[in-house]
Amino acid sequence: MTIGVEQFAIGISWAASGVGLAMWLWSWFAEKNPLRRQRLLDCGLVLISSAILLRIVTQTKPLGVLDWTMAILSPLFIAAALWRLCRTACPPADGAR
Repeated sequence: MTIGVEQFAIGISWAASGVGLAMWLWSWFAEKNPLRRQRLLDCGLVLISSAILLRIVTQTKPLGVLDWTMAILSPLFIAAALWRLCRTACPPADGAR
């Protein structure tokens, strides 16, 4: 029995969803530093949103209202989270912001 590319992609998307959920839970319950908490939330959001998009792309049934909503909103959430991650990556050298 061989695994097809579609099944492999769906398995990877579920694994990414699990890692993203773990990042969210860690940031809510274990992380005390607010900057690290926000970065964990953003990383988890990117993983979960991209996994949802991958599952939407690989499904064979017609898209419903929820599917279209997630397909439209997920890239916006991903872009916002990546922008926040870039903004909080390294503090400026001169200390001014």
